[in-house]
Amino acid sequence: MTRIDDTFARLSSEGKKAFVAYVMAGDPDYATSLELVKGLPGAGVDIIELGLPFTDPMADGPTIQLAGQRALEAGMTLQRTLELATEFRKGDDTTPIVLMGYYNPIYNRGVETFLRDARAAGIDGLIVVDLPPEEDSELCIPAQDAGLNFIRLATPTTDDKRLPKVLQNTSGFVYYVSITGITGSAEAEAGDVGPEVARIKAATDLPVIVGFGINSPEKSEAIASVANGAVVGSAIVKRIGEGQATDEVLAFVKTLADGAHRA
Repeated sequence: MTRIDDTFARLSSEGKKAFVAYVMAGDPDYATSLELVKGLPGAGVDIIELGLPFTDPMADGPTIQLAGQRALEAGMTLQRTLELATEFRKGDDTTPIVLMGYYNPIYNRGVETFLRDARAAGIDGLIVVDLPPEEDSELCIPAQDAGLNFIRLATPTTDDKRLPKVLQNTSGFVYYVSITGITGSAEAEAGDVGPEVARIKAATDLPVIVGFGINSPEKSEAIASVANGAVVGSAIVKRIGEGQATDEVLAFVKTLADGAHRA
């Protein structure tokens, strides 16, 4: 059982849906980012998705691309991202952290070294958007052997033929991408998402969490009502990019979390 499994078991026993928040590690700088991440659980966040800055983030829209650029320009690296997680763990040993990013920085560090260091830093799961199931031997299976969940993305174009392949080595939860395209590019609609979530849930016992296109408390509630929870990233990152104070950003996050928890 990982912290992710424990969190979903607890939420299920409470009859609640999950709220997952994405922030880019090191945006706009290490100290501000650490302060924000430390404040997320108090704002109602059940699982933290921590973005790993990368120079070529092909799945991300302009908002998160700019966040990655800010972080990189401030000196953020994979090593510093793991250090941030380590600092967070000194005060919180229960909130799951999912590291979300691309394979290149992990490959450059070396998979075995990375997995050892990620475990030591308190990382619970990985979302690596550019590794398809056909490459499971690269990272997915070693990660699960090391005790980390490997969370796969399903999309509106994942048909019934492809879905079993996507699910075969997934653990923790399934991340359903509610729209086609990049992050922040459109709004999710519960009427479209609900049947897709039901289709995925018919094929797996894992929780299904929906992300992309959720930007308000109302949308968070609507999407969580047809899934096991909601993920918000771009709408939070946008406020960081605008220079809002940490307490302002966390106040906004709380409204989103409250929405998901009402569902």
